[in-house]
Amino acid sequence: MLAIFHKAFAHPPEELNSPASHKSSKKPKLPEETLNEFLSHHPHNTFSMSFANAAVLAYVRPESPYLVHQRLFCGVDDIYCLFLGSLNNLCMLNRQYGLSKGSNEAMFVIEAYRTLRDRGPYPADQVVKDLDGSFAFVIYDSKAGTVFTALGSDGGVKLYWGIAADGSVVISDDLDVIKEGCAKSFAPFPTGFMFHSEQGLMSFEHPMNKIRAMPRVDSEGMICGANFKVDVYTRVNSIPRVGSETNWTHWESH
Repeated sequence: MLAIFHKAFAHPPEELNSPASHKSSKKPKLPEETLNEFLSHHPHNTFSMSFANAAVLAYVRPESPYLVHQRLFCGVDDIYCLFLGSLNNLCMLNRQYGLSKGSNEAMFVIEAYRTLRDRGPYPADQVVKDLDGSFAFVIYDSKAGTVFTALGSDGGVKLYWGIAADGSVVISDDLDVIKEGCAKSFAPFPTGFMFHSEQGLMSFEHPMNKIRAMPRVDSEGMICGANFKVDVYTRVNSIPRVGSETNWTHWESH
């Protein structure tokens, strides 16, 4: 899967953007170049959607229904989800959110996001922490211009992100596409973390701890983005809101 978001709509950590990208022989590419490369890797079974200059979503249809990690794409009421992996407790989650038994993981994630956005009955980190399985997902709310991404904590699914030549954020499970499109400005998306375009990056396993960026150095000795870790010794000072008072606008209170 591939998702690209204009820098005006997604605001990733500054440490992800390496100055070495513009000094090395291999320069980062523009979003349309990265999209074309991704499509060329999968010429016969790829689907993509563009949202003016705001976003691009691309999805590779599975060639077999028996893949270890399923790939799903879904759109409901201007909310779009790319999902990779599976949830072991999907049936329970569907019942909890009032969805039909036939709803897949992408449908559920959209409903969970919409519930958080509109009503906020639970802290966002708790909702994601309740997902049992190996998973990665990217949500784009085209009406609100919001991006929401999360990666499971078990490491069963890999996800990467980086910065394109124009500052856009590139997210994909295809490491080669990320390397080619973002040059030195990329890193693995941290396991057990979630990213919201307005509220930033946080650990859904340790929401009360601050995040520390650790510079990544490649074999050439060049800084190549950053790894993000939980700072176990530093906690956020404020007390997070709970219950019905919690919604996206209070993410930063963690």
